Amino acid sequence: MDKINQRIATELGVAERQVASAVELLGEGATVPFIARYRKEKTGGLDDTQLRKLEERLSYLRELEDRRSSVRKTIEGLGKLTPELARAIDGAATKIELEDIYAPFKPKRRTKAQIAREAGLEQLSEALLKNPQLDPATEAAKYIDAEKGVADAKAALDGARHILIEQIAETPALVGNLREWLWAEGELKSAVRKGKSEEGAKFADYFEFGQRIKDMPSHRALAMLRGLNEGVLELDLDVAHEKGKPHPAEGRIRTAVGILDRGRPADAWLGETVHKAWADKLSGSLQTGLLARLKERADAEATSVFSRNLKDLLLAAPAGPRTTMGLDPGIRTGVKVAVVDATGKLLATTTIYPHEPRRDWNGSLATLAALCKQHKVDIVSVGNGTGGRETDKLVAELMSKMPDLNLTKAMVSEAGASVYSASELAAKEFPDLDVSLRGAVSIARRLQDPLAELVKIEPKAIGVGQYQHDVDQSGLARSLDAVVEDCVNSVGVDVNMASAPLLSRVSGLNQTLASNIVAFRDENGAFKSRAALKKVPRLGAKAFEQAAGFLRIMNGSNPLDASAVHPEAYVVVEKIADATKRPLKSIIGDKAFLKSLKPAQFADEAFGVPTVTDILAELEKPGRDPRPEFKTATFQEGVDSITDLKPGMQLEGVVTNVAAFGAFVDVGVHQDGLVHISELADRFVKDPHEIVKAGDVVKVRVKEVDVPRKRIALTMKSGAIDTVGSGGRPATASPAPRGGAQVPRPGSQAPAESALAAALRRAQEKGN
Repeated sequence: MDKINQRIATELGVAERQVASAVELLGEGATVPFIARYRKEKTGGLDDTQLRKLEERLSYLRELEDRRSSVRKTIEGLGKLTPELARAIDGAATKIELEDIYAPFKPKRRTKAQIAREAGLEQLSEALLKNPQLDPATEAAKYIDAEKGVADAKAALDGARHILIEQIAETPALVGNLREWLWAEGELKSAVRKGKSEEGAKFADYFEFGQRIKDMPSHRALAMLRGLNEGVLELDLDVAHEKGKPHPAEGRIRTAVGILDRGRPADAWLGETVHKAWADKLSGSLQTGLLARLKERADAEATSVFSRNLKDLLLAAPAGPRTTMGLDPGIRTGVKVAVVDATGKLLATTTIYPHEPRRDWNGSLATLAALCKQHKVDIVSVGNGTGGRETDKLVAELMSKMPDLNLTKAMVSEAGASVYSASELAAKEFPDLDVSLRGAVSIARRLQDPLAELVKIEPKAIGVGQYQHDVDQSGLARSLDAVVEDCVNSVGVDVNMASAPLLSRVSGLNQTLASNIVAFRDENGAFKSRAALKKVPRLGAKAFEQAAGFLRIMNGSNPLDASAVHPEAYVVVEKIADATKRPLKSIIGDKAFLKSLKPAQFADEAFGVPTVTDILAELEKPGRDPRPEFKTATFQEGVDSITDLKPGMQLEGVVTNVAAFGAFVDVGVHQDGLVHISELADRFVKDPHEIVKAGDVVKVRVKEVDVPRKRIALTMKSGAIDTVGSGGRPATASPAPRGGAQVPRPGSQAPAESALAAALRRAQEKGN
């Protein structure tokens, strides 16, 4: 463990003792949110991002150590473990390096090289390698033995060659050197398979394409690998070399093995052996391995993008406890309507048919007006799917004709609503409600509190990733689950209002404990204190320790129960009250007083300065919601479909997804437009997240519209961009973009795109 801790500390750039403390806490069952928030003294202030990386690397390095031990034991059992080999095993920094070392000893099917060895041809291979002055044919004649399957000199030389090729392919240092060289210098080329052009038209950008493999972005790599898996593309990884001449890799092999061409009798034979070792063995295996490496890197980048987008959506601004009407748009099947109260409780449902073929527009208006009056609806949440803009118009007309209703409207993403509707959870929550109406309930609730509603849906179904179905699914699930856990705990949960799915994401809790909390609450009424949670069946001391600080008791017997101050630290607040001679309630919220206190004055061995600092900050605004203020976006009237778009139009839109190559923006035409990374700002942008994130409301200008391919090119450069602020799809409202936004000058135009910029844009868009 010391070796593992030291390596992780080096990778994270922190002290080894910090890593050791975190590893110890994780081993005791502590969660990342708990450690990050309440054990800062022990870890030296490691944050949740560092702890997640630590947790991930800890798992990998433990697996590496287990494999290292297994390899050593196996080789030792074969009686072939030399001191040099032991040092190599101990020094292997990655699983790939370790497997290179183990390759010669790995049990394998009977190879041609093994058959040749059994025929006694290993001496021939060694003789020719050590002394190229020997004539291969003459030397091989000595090994002709029909009983051993060596019919003639050619058969003997073929067997000797198989042995040498296997030895070359299983030399760890050589293979590792070739692998890194091919990764650094190799170009990955794609070509369409014969007869697949029409069937694989969606991969047309890659029918003839090439790029250095180490420079290939995630989205492009995943697109090309998908084309390979679907049988449309052929991929080839190679370095530039002159045809008709030996491959550069052969020179590297010759140098490593010590084979030179001096015109000696065996030099030509040895040279052909090197050629075959590369062409028939190493090039293929290295390409396979490096494509796997590319896939692993692309998966990691895509997962990171998905995780960042998901975090932005989960931490979007909530509309809050307002009576909300949810509209799940539909054309032929009608618009599903659900009204929920401020707590999310379902009050009413119905279906209206404002669109063709039934087109009962006035009747639909009357129905919505009646429901709004009856239940005092405050805000209407319209799903952004098919029929969304048409339904949004219906609500706009209702607001115009009946201003006394004081309605606000907003469009929200429907992503995952249908998944929730058909889920077992939805069936338990609304057993007597039609599946189609459950989606309207979800659309209403996700406007009230996106975090509370979206946790009910499998993260992958929310659809804010790139090539999410192509990446490693278990790794993606782990990463997204970690994001959900971190988001839920950063906001905190009202234990008397939360659903079981939301509670199950709280540090220290699981589905069983969450269900037990809800059942206990239903049977005994609202919890009056955090301490009362200890009465919940199966919620033991460890679970309470991990969860209590993230659970809120609003208007309970102890005001600290509504804050992020952990019950174990209440003594610190009591110490402050005693020392300052002020009642506890008068301290909470008194910002000036709290700012005047010095954390060191109240720190001790149990609670250090970092914890006391956090406590004082929390007392300033106890239980505050860290999410931004709720805002709404407005789509332009008369722009409802892609055919309504014209180059030069300036529109307000909502960032729905941020990928490595740019941001997708919903401008209300049922097809997101792309603001390529080169169009996000007047300056060079390395990461689109520098400028925007999912949920941001932005102003864009239309650059190009390709109706047949359903592609919309947008720009946010000068003359077009004015970051409106948070709110995006209101259900995913988020803070204003982080820099780079340019306020438009009246009448100004974006600078013309250079030929280089245009070429770069087209090249990078190939991954879209």
